[in-house]
Amino acid sequence: MDFLNHDLAHEFPQYLQKMRSLKASDAHFASLFARYDADNRAIATYEQGVGSISDEALETLKKRRLKIKDDIYQILKTT
Repeated sequence: MDFLNHDLAHEFPQYLQKMRSLKASDAHFASLFARYDADNRAIATYEQGVGSISDEALETLKKRRLKIKDDIYQILKTT
């Protein structure tokens, strides 16, 4: 099974430099970035069959990751 890479560098390649800068200068952005990264790693782990999680819990995790990604995108496009 092929797994898509959902890390933020692949999601928003046009904002790489801005993300680096905001991670260093904006605590809220850095926190969102860290939560997204942790959720993304957890989802990838479960999708690869390592560990177990219910389908419902996995969907909840994916929805949370998507909400965080939306929040990050709003910050990136408005700053």
